[in-house]
Amino acid sequence: MRKFILTSVAMTLFTSVGSYAAPLPGQGKVVKPIQSTITEETFQTLLVSRALEKLGYTVTAPEEVDYNVGYTSIAKGDATFMAVNWQPLQENMFDAAGGDKTFYREGHYVTGAAQGYLIDKKTAEHYHITNIEQLKDPTIAKLFDSNGDGRADLTGCTPGWGCDTTIAYQMKAYQLEKTVSNNQGNYAAMMADTITRYQQGKPILYYTWTPFWVSDVLKPGKDVVWLEVPFSADPQKLETKLPNGKNYGFPVNSINIIANKQWANSNPQAAKLFAEMKLPLADINAENAAMRAGQSSEDDINRHVDGWIKSHQALFDQWITAALQ
Repeated sequence: MRKFILTSVAMTLFTSVGSYAAPLPGQGKVVKPIQSTITEETFQTLLVSRALEKLGYTVTAPEEVDYNVGYTSIAKGDATFMAVNWQPLQENMFDAAGGDKTFYREGHYVTGAAQGYLIDKKTAEHYHITNIEQLKDPTIAKLFDSNGDGRADLTGCTPGWGCDTTIAYQMKAYQLEKTVSNNQGNYAAMMADTITRYQQGKPILYYTWTPFWVSDVLKPGKDVVWLEVPFSADPQKLETKLPNGKNYGFPVNSINIIANKQWANSNPQAAKLFAEMKLPLADINAENAAMRAGQSSEDDINRHVDGWIKSHQALFDQWITAALQ
């Protein structure tokens, strides 16, 4: 009996000591994620949040703000991380808020993010339009006039996203300001009108990016075609020509997880997690398409995240293991 009691005490002590020997690194710590007002970014943001919770952190719901506010908030420590840093598109905002001195950024969360200008395939083939420079011709530009002013109407970019700066720069560089109206505003609303025009059989001209649901509704190669540009014209003086010789006006971007550098230095396991996580662009497209089809509530998006983790459990667990090691 004495031996049994001693053994039980020993086991209790071992269990107790073991539980305190390696506590999860995030215990007692609150993480505040941030993202832009594009709801389609919630999926990749919540996936990072789920992984941080496995490290013991308490993660709040993502706060939606304009990109420039997001960068300054993380730099000041008012927010912890953002999973949608576009590189190089938003490098000016990244640098303006402190750059590598202020932010932790290691590894690429998503790669192969493309951007550019597209028109409907029917008009492209009928008028042999392959390059945006052809819109300098008032006759060609008028094909895409939706308000009767004689100029092409480009569905552009929401101000403050970064793409707005590049588009405005290119309109001037390609001498399109006299024949093309660069329409800016609420992108979702503008694209809804653009899609309606397409469904009515009218010519359309718009800017978009991947990953996003637009290319699932208007499929490049089937419904629409990418337009090339006459030469690289980028505000950051970047070369935009692709290895295959095509030039769509934007370099291929990576989408990164960035965090407040001081916080990352104090939380090396979380920093390692950010560097390890990799999300296929096609998976974001698929989730965004589901949102477009009506599965866009908070519960729907959480279900998408949980479903992705379940389908990729081994990979998800590998991220957590690597972070803890």
